[in-house]
Amino acid sequence: MEEPHLCVQAERARPHFADVCHPTSCSRWQGTSGMHRPSDPAPTGVAPQGSEPQPSDLTLFWRGFVISVAGILTLSLAVVALGLGAYVIIALRLPSPTELRARAASFVSTKIYDRNGELLWEIFDPTGGKRTLVPLKQIPASLINATIATEDPTFYSNPGFSPLAIARAFWQDLTEREIVSGGSTITQQLVKSLFVGREVTLKRKIQEAVLAAEITRTYNKDTILEIYLNEIYYGNLAYGVAAAAETYFGKEVSDLTLGESALMVGLVPAPVAYDPYQNLPAALEARKVVLDRMVKHGYITQKEADAAAAEPVKLKPLRYDIKAPHFVFYVRQLLEQKYGTDLLYHGGLQVHTTLDLRMQQAAEQVAQAQIKNLIPHKANNIALVAIDPATGEIRAMLGSVDYNDASIDGQVNVALRPRQPGSSIKPLTYVAAFEKGWTPATMIMDVNTKYPDPSQPSGFWEPKNYDDKEHGPVSVRTALANSYNIPAVKTLQYIGVDSLLEMARRLGIKSLNQPFYGLSLTLGGGEVTPLELTGAYTAFATGGIFREPTAILSITDSSGKEIYKYDPGQGRQVLDPRQAYLITSILSDNNARTPTFGANSVLNLSKPAAAKTGTTNDYKDAWTVGYTTSLVTGVWVGRTDNKEMDRLAGSSGAGPVWHDFMEKALPIMEAEGRKAVAFPRPQGLVEVEVCSVSGQLPTPDCPDRRKELFVAGTEPKETCSVHRKIKVCTVSGKLATEFCPANAVEEKLFEVYPPDGQEWALAHNKPQPPTEKCDVHTGQFNVAITSPHDGDTVSGEIEIRGSAQMSDMRKVRVEYGVGEDPQGWGTISEYGSSGIVDGHISGWNTNSVPNGVYTIRVRALDSRDNSQEARIRVRVANRATPTPTPFPTATATPTLTETPTPSRTPRASATPPPTGTPEPQSTPSATAVLPENGTSVPTPKH
Repeated sequence: MEEPHLCVQAERARPHFADVCHPTSCSRWQGTSGMHRPSDPAPTGVAPQGSEPQPSDLTLFWRGFVISVAGILTLSLAVVALGLGAYVIIALRLPSPTELRARAASFVSTKIYDRNGELLWEIFDPTGGKRTLVPLKQIPASLINATIATEDPTFYSNPGFSPLAIARAFWQDLTEREIVSGGSTITQQLVKSLFVGREVTLKRKIQEAVLAAEITRTYNKDTILEIYLNEIYYGNLAYGVAAAAETYFGKEVSDLTLGESALMVGLVPAPVAYDPYQNLPAALEARKVVLDRMVKHGYITQKEADAAAAEPVKLKPLRYDIKAPHFVFYVRQLLEQKYGTDLLYHGGLQVHTTLDLRMQQAAEQVAQAQIKNLIPHKANNIALVAIDPATGEIRAMLGSVDYNDASIDGQVNVALRPRQPGSSIKPLTYVAAFEKGWTPATMIMDVNTKYPDPSQPSGFWEPKNYDDKEHGPVSVRTALANSYNIPAVKTLQYIGVDSLLEMARRLGIKSLNQPFYGLSLTLGGGEVTPLELTGAYTAFATGGIFREPTAILSITDSSGKEIYKYDPGQGRQVLDPRQAYLITSILSDNNARTPTFGANSVLNLSKPAAAKTGTTNDYKDAWTVGYTTSLVTGVWVGRTDNKEMDRLAGSSGAGPVWHDFMEKALPIMEAEGRKAVAFPRPQGLVEVEVCSVSGQLPTPDCPDRRKELFVAGTEPKETCSVHRKIKVCTVSGKLATEFCPANAVEEKLFEVYPPDGQEWALAHNKPQPPTEKCDVHTGQFNVAITSPHDGDTVSGEIEIRGSAQMSDMRKVRVEYGVGEDPQGWGTISEYGSSGIVDGHISGWNTNSVPNGVYTIRVRALDSRDNSQEARIRVRVANRATPTPTPFPTATATPTLTETPTPSRTPRASATPPPTGTPEPQSTPSATAVLPENGTSVPTPKH
C-alpha cells in the first residue's frame, strides 16, 4: 500500500500591506477642513478684530504631525521603489529561476592524482551521478520531517530566504565585519548549490535571496523540496536520498526507518566529518541532534526519538574501484574542509598529491605477504605511513591490509586512528631529558620501583620490563636502545609529564589531549595516530627540523587556474640538532640494542637506519617506527576490534613489515636523487671516554670504559662515583674513623650504587660499603692511675689503683721502667679484663728494684693489641738496698722488657692520647739517671 503523502500543517501566510492613513480620507482629520491658514482672507461679514489671529498650539501640533507623516510616507515609498527597482534589476541579471530543474543534475567531477600524474580516483558518479530521482510521494515522512526540522523549520511559510540573515549580512558589511554564512533556507541552499556558489559577500547574499524569492514565486514548495532531496549530497558518492539510502543501508528510500532517516539528514552539513564508515560516533551524535530538533518542532515524541537513537546502525559495506583508497579519502576530507563540498564535488578540481603509487603498491604487497605470518598470532590488520622527512610529504599511506575486507573493518583508516604507541614514544621522553641536562651516558638504576597509584588495588603501580628482569645500572643509551621500561618511567618522573606533552605537541602530535596522564605515558599510556607519530620522527631524521605532514602538492580548478601549491619552506627548528642526533645515534646503535634484539634483527637495513619498536602491555598494538636520511616509516600491527594478540611484540610483528617495506622504498627514493646516507653529525658534539657503568670520568679502578657522545658542555667533569675505594674498620666492619688503629683499617674497592640500587646490588653479589661509622673505636677511653700519684715517694709493697677502659678491651698490662723516659719496660702484671673503673689494678713490691726514679705504666689492650695507656713517676726509697727476691705469689716478679718508649712521658693527671699500634720491642741501650744525684743505675737483669 502506498504510503500517504506528508501533509505539513503550516500556515501559508501571504505578505500584505497595512492600510495607510491619509489626511484627506482619515476620519481623524474630519472636522478640520474649516480651518484656515493665516494667509487666507476673512469670510464675508466677519470683521477682523485688531491684529491678524495666531494659530493655536493644537493647530501647530496637527500641522507638524501631517508634515511628518507625509515625509515618512514619501521616504518609505521612495525606499520601497528603490528596493523594488533594485530587486528587478538584480533579478533580471540573475539566471532564470526556470533553469532550476535543468541545473539540478549538472556537475563536474574532481580528479585526484599521485605525484607522478597517475590517476588515483575521480570523484564522480560512474553510473551517471549516483543519483536516482524519486518523486516526493515516495520519500518517507520521517525523512521529509527530519530534513525540514533540521535545515529549514519555516520552509512552508518563508518567502524562500531568511530576512534576518539578510539583515545580519547588511549589518556585518556596514560594520566592516566578516560576513558569515548560516541560516540558509532549503531554497537558498539550492540557489547556492546550483546558481550563485558559496562566496560569502553581501552582494552574493542579496543575489541568493532574490533568486530564492523568484524560485519560490515560480515553483510550489513541494517541487522545491523534491528537487532539494534529489540534489543534496550525502557523502560517499551518494547524491539525493535514493542513492544515499542504497549506499548506506542497501535499501529503497521508502523503507528507511526513523533512525536511518535521521542519520542521513545528519550527514548533510559535513558528509566527510560525519561519515559513518570513518567516524561512526560523530554520525550517531549528528543523528541525535536531528532527532532532538524533530521533537522540538513537534514531528515526533521524545519516546520515538529515544527509540530511534537506540536503533543499531547496519551499514552496507562500501566497495570502490579506487587506488590507495584510505589516502584518497583522507585527501578528500582535507579538500572538503578547505573548499567545501560544492567545489569538491562539482568544481572539476585537478588535485596532485604527494603519494607515490609505486611506494604505495610496495606497502600493499608487503602487508599482504606479512599478514599471513601474523594471523597465527591473532593479528589481522596492518597500517603504514611513509613520509619524506625533507619535505613532510606523505609518500605512502596504508589504512588497513585490505580496504574491501569487512571482516577486519578494512574501510577504517587506522593510520588516522589513535592507538597506544607502546615504547615507540620513548625517544620523545629522552630527548626532553637531554634538554634538561641528561646525556646518553647518564646512569639510571633499572630496578623494580613502586609508584603511588590510588587506581590500583594495591595502592601503587610497579612497571616491569618486557623480559620481566632488572638490569641494574644502565646508561640512557642502553635503556633506550633496549627499550627498558623502568628507566623510561624514571626519566619521565625526572622531566615531568608536562614536559613530554609539550615535546609531543612540538613534534606535531595533537591526539594527547586528555586532562590527565600519569607516568605510564612514556610506555604508551596515551593514544596517538600512526600519521602523527611517524611525522614526529621526521624531526630526528632532519636534525630537529619539523614540517607538518602534507598530502597535497597542487590544486587547479576547472579552468586550469592553480589555486594551491605546496611549499615545504624551511620548516621549524623544534629540536637542538645535536640532541636530535643523539637520539639517532642511540636508535641506530646495533651494538647497544643487541642484548635485547640480537645482532641481526629486522631493525638493520642495507642502508644506515635508526628504528624504535613499541608493544603495549596487553599486546593490542605492535609498532615499529624508523628512518633513514631520506624516508621515515611507521608501521602498526594489531586488530581493528582492539582485541589482544598472542604475545606479538613490535619487533616481531611490525618489525618485518617495516624492514621489507623500507628495502623496497629506499631504491625509489634513491632514483629521485634521495639516497640514504650516514646521518650527518652536527657541530658542537664531543666524544669522551667514560666509565661504562657510571658514565663519569674513569679512574684506575673502573674495569670497563667506552667512548660516548656529548653536547659540548655536558660532558662529565667528575670522576667515577661508582667504583670507589673506601676504608673499613676490620674490627667493626663499618666505616673507619680517625680513632680506628691503622692495623684495623682496610681499604676495599666497592661498586657504590644509590639507595634505590643497593638491594639489587646485594642480590647480585655486589657488596655495598657500610654506611655507619665504626662504633668500636670511638675515641672514648679512660686509662688513668689514681694511686700512687705522680711524683710520690714509695717503698715496700704498694697498690696501683685507677681505671682502664677502651673499645674492644681484652686485657690490662702494668709495667715499670727506669727513669722518667724509660728505654725498656719490665712487666709488673698482665691479666685479662674488659675494663676497670676506679679500682685495684695491680700490686708492686718495690723491694725488687733499686731505689731511684721509676715510671709506672698501665696499658689497656684490645683484641689486636692496640693499646691506650697512662703513666706516673715515683721515687722508690726503701731503707736498705734489698737483695732481689721473687715477688710473692700474688704479685708477679717484675722484669724489664726490651722495648723502646715514647719520647714523651704522660702525666697521670691527664688522659693520654691513644697509641695507634702496638709498640715493636727492641733491646734497650740506655741506663736510667736519677735526677737528684746523677748516679748511674744499672739496667735490671732479665
